[in-house]
Amino acid sequence: MAKEPTLTLKTGDPAPAFKASTNGGGVVSLADFKGKYVVLYFYPKDSTPGCTTEACGLRDAHEQILARRAVVLGVSVDSVKSHDKFVEKYHLPFPLLADENREIVKAYGVWGKKRFMGREYDGIHRVTFLIDPEGKIKKIWPLVKPAEHAAEVLAALAA
Repeated sequence: MAKEPTLTLKTGDPAPAFKASTNGGGVVSLADFKGKYVVLYFYPKDSTPGCTTEACGLRDAHEQILARRAVVLGVSVDSVKSHDKFVEKYHLPFPLLADENREIVKAYGVWGKKRFMGREYDGIHRVTFLIDPEGKIKKIWPLVKPAEHAAEVLAALAA
């Protein structure tokens, strides 16, 4: 069972600002999406089983997410080149942010100690933040189950 990360951000807090390179050579910042809901999801690694399941679920729900005035942004510490391959292979319609210097994952408190198969290491915890149109954190999913996550996001956007 995954251990819940110790998050410093809480519902109602202002979402930390960020600017990052994305797949396809773009650059995005949180400020670009003022007036919309932002589904900011952090995931450990491109093209791994859980991350692919989560990304494809959000891909399949993307039209419904857009219809609710929301955008999806994925964040990992993988490179733009890695993101390009992931997006192309799975036809992901939303940007993936390359946080290679770990500024965003640290600002959101999702970088930390993890345990897998008896080994402890530093990495990204699979956490999603729903940011409201004013830039405040509306909801946090601290223990994302990849196969169920898109439905949870849609339910939260409908509420």
